[in-house]
Amino acid sequence: MCGITGFLNFKGMGTDTREQLQQMVSILHHRGPDECGMYLDNHIALGHTRLSIIDLATGGQPLHNEDNTLWIVLNGEIFNYPELRKELETSGHRFYTSSDTEVLLHLYEEKGVSCLRELNGQFAFAIWDSKKKRLFLARDRVGIRPLHYTFHNFTFYFASEVKSIFASNKVPRILDPVALEQIFTVWTTLPGKTCFQDISELKPGHYVVVSEGSFVEKSYWDIPYYPADSQLTDNPQELSQAAGDLLKDAIRIQLRSDVSVGTYLSGGLDSSGISALVAQYFNADVQSFGIRFEEPNFDEGVYQQQMSSFLKVKHSELLASNVDIANAFSKLIWYSEKPLLRTASAPLFLLSGFVRDSGLKVVLTGEGADEIFGGYDIFKEALLRRFLARQPQSACRRLPFEYLYPDIFKNERAKKSLALFFATSLNGENDPLFSHIIRWENSSRNKVYFSDSQREAIGDYNVYENLRSQLPDDFAQRDCLAKAQYLEMILFMSNYLLSSQGDRVAMAHSLEIRVPFLDHRIIEFMAKVSPVWKIMGLKEKYILKKYFRGILPDTIVGRRKHPYRAPIQQSLCTPAARDDINDHLSDDALKQSGLFNPTKVKYLLNKMYVNKSISEVDGMALAGIYSSQVVHSQYIKNWSVVTNRPVEPTIMIDKRNA
Repeated sequence: MCGITGFLNFKGMGTDTREQLQQMVSILHHRGPDECGMYLDNHIALGHTRLSIIDLATGGQPLHNEDNTLWIVLNGEIFNYPELRKELETSGHRFYTSSDTEVLLHLYEEKGVSCLRELNGQFAFAIWDSKKKRLFLARDRVGIRPLHYTFHNFTFYFASEVKSIFASNKVPRILDPVALEQIFTVWTTLPGKTCFQDISELKPGHYVVVSEGSFVEKSYWDIPYYPADSQLTDNPQELSQAAGDLLKDAIRIQLRSDVSVGTYLSGGLDSSGISALVAQYFNADVQSFGIRFEEPNFDEGVYQQQMSSFLKVKHSELLASNVDIANAFSKLIWYSEKPLLRTASAPLFLLSGFVRDSGLKVVLTGEGADEIFGGYDIFKEALLRRFLARQPQSACRRLPFEYLYPDIFKNERAKKSLALFFATSLNGENDPLFSHIIRWENSSRNKVYFSDSQREAIGDYNVYENLRSQLPDDFAQRDCLAKAQYLEMILFMSNYLLSSQGDRVAMAHSLEIRVPFLDHRIIEFMAKVSPVWKIMGLKEKYILKKYFRGILPDTIVGRRKHPYRAPIQQSLCTPAARDDINDHLSDDALKQSGLFNPTKVKYLLNKMYVNKSISEVDGMALAGIYSSQVVHSQYIKNWSVVTNRPVEPTIMIDKRNA
């Protein structure tokens, strides 16, 4: 995995171009500490930092084609590159490396934009055509790898991370009030949005073509949907075997690497399944890694130990104490580049450092299984609420939710309040956002902490209307589960799970994560499967569990889903964290950022410190306010680029005025 960056100006480059690019490359050193490279000509500057995984000897970038007219920088992996290379060699292409990056470049040379349909991988890349004076950028189908861009003063900037664009010292750094409104409503920014004004993120499954006087952004793939009359009619056993075969092949090609590949093992179904298939079919000596928690309610150590013993693999555990989580949370904001409403990223930030210190550069993870196979409780909630809408006066309305959440419905007060919570908006099932909106409305309560100036800057902007306008034309015709899955994938998965809990926290420690469940073949296959087989009654991931029976212990396959979470109050309210929180949430700091109301924030802090147990909403408020203030401190108030001398590139091609 790597970092890419660069800028394009058709009016010509300035005298400080090389120094500017070096700063932009240097600030991405964590994404690629092994080597770096730069290409310059009269119009473009391309930069690359490399984490060497495939073709360790000759795979340095930027790379070029046979006649040096095409140049590429790639962040990511093209897993089917050996098969593509054979086809290209048959067509007459000649290679000077054994890397997947050069294969991608020749595939583009052969097929242009259509090359994207043939890629199986996780990627963000830029290709410069020096002859046609055209820049082509693209991002993988579901957004596993990041790519940002902006226009400023006739110059087009792009980079894996926003901080690299800011390191040019040419682009203004301004927080976007609308982005904060989005985050405090739907937990993240909407597709294409960042928390900085005028900085965009290329949407998953999209590409951009920039030429003089033209900017075109288009979609080449979207999450597919098949109506009932087009869905597969096979029996569930056949469907589960077909899905399992695809998963096994996805693991096979994602294990392609010139360095060792490990796995994350939480003890849940998804990571256990990945680890089991790796150990049983590909590498019996695979190393697995897991997180342990100081708080018993968050800890899954007993299942990790059960699985590692069952698989007979070398398993290493990292204990994430409350103090460790608090310390990591403020540090990881530099890498996430956005406010976070949860602390769940912090243990993964710690784990990635632990894995890297253990000598590994690559791990397979279980992300994506819940979204694709129907594993989240919010999916079951939507189906239940839709069913109960037909009997709104039923006295038994809360009973299914008591079954769904036995740990939450512990006393009569909780039963009554949560019954009301889940019963709201029962008549809104025709709303495209039906599955998620009661959760989002609950989160929105925390916007009460916004300052008057923040509210004024947001104006009459409506997150829901904005999101509805971005949905596919046929969205209203989709079944309830398909709608919920789509929303979960384009928002929580792509913009949060794969970013703040995936790429960003892993690459902070130069670790590459690979996600076999998000192989596009699996996504496309499961889109054809009837929702009945995804959630059978209230049994989630029915197809996937059927496949893993006999591969995993029954105690793993049959256990209730344990959502991955991390403590908020127990960590952020520890004595060790108070000084930093009080500093960022002081009256002076809050007035300087102008984001939140100091009086209301002080009330929240007192509530958090006095009460032993507070609501999840209050916990999310504290995390969101604190992380927003840290973003402001790091990127606005105390911004500085790399203070030491910029790194000298390993590869340097300068064709200016050639």
